[in-house]
Amino acid sequence: MNENIKWAAAAVAVVGLSIGAIVYFSGRQDKAPSPENQKPVAAVPELPPALPEEPAIKHPLPPPEKQEPLPSLDESDASMQGALADLIGKDSVDRFFKPAELIRHIVVSIDNLPEQKVAERLRPVKPVFGKFEVGGSADAPVLNPANYERYQPLVQLIRSTDTHRLVTTYSRYYPLFQDAYESLGHPPEYFNDRVVEVIDHLLTTPDVQDPIPLAQPNVLYEFADPKLEALTAGQKALIRMGSDNAKVVKDKLGELRKELLAQPKN
Repeated sequence: MNENIKWAAAAVAVVGLSIGAIVYFSGRQDKAPSPENQKPVAAVPELPPALPEEPAIKHPLPPPEKQEPLPSLDESDASMQGALADLIGKDSVDRFFKPAELIRHIVVSIDNLPEQKVAERLRPVKPVFGKFEVGGSADAPVLNPANYERYQPLVQLIRSTDTHRLVTTYSRYYPLFQDAYESLGHPPEYFNDRVVEVIDHLLTTPDVQDPIPLAQPNVLYEFADPKLEALTAGQKALIRMGSDNAKVVKDKLGELRKELLAQPKN
């Protein structure tokens, strides 16, 4: 079974997306009148096509207070690692996060959470330790609850992270998150709107109790229930960590959403 749990962790541990392309509507053209019934009309100068409107920002973040200039996105790794170390401790950064292109990978990961698949090479978080365990029998395999213990160190880090300081760090580096988001080739949408959207999506994840039946159609295991297997990568990640761990993560996501929406707007 794929270990997509890392994307759910990244969404909480750092904050971290495209809603989709801007939809253009063209008006219906009526059938032209026949030449014999057509009356001459004065020529109307052709107007240039209207430019698409900029999408409205739903959840703006206030500009940070006066501060030192940020590095460029390409040179932001050391600064971002230092900010994370101040937030969760250097040992936790070294244990859980990959150091290279951290902001870009966080943005891509958050963007992928509501999708069916994720880009493994762009994970910002290291794999959890231990081997995936299957319980039950060969004819009726289930997700072994022993797997849930593998995620507890990361879940405890999520639980203990100060939500206000997390949002303060995110706001401080927000221009770089926005740059990384725009570099994905999306329309010029606002990354924080996508963050709130992804949080809302993850909070709709169903609470699934043990035992959770598995199937093995090929090499990898998947959920035997087609409704669960049809969920997105982020939702399935929450289910795989177990209901108790998922509750901790969802509670923190709720706190994070509240803190983001409580930010003073200019």
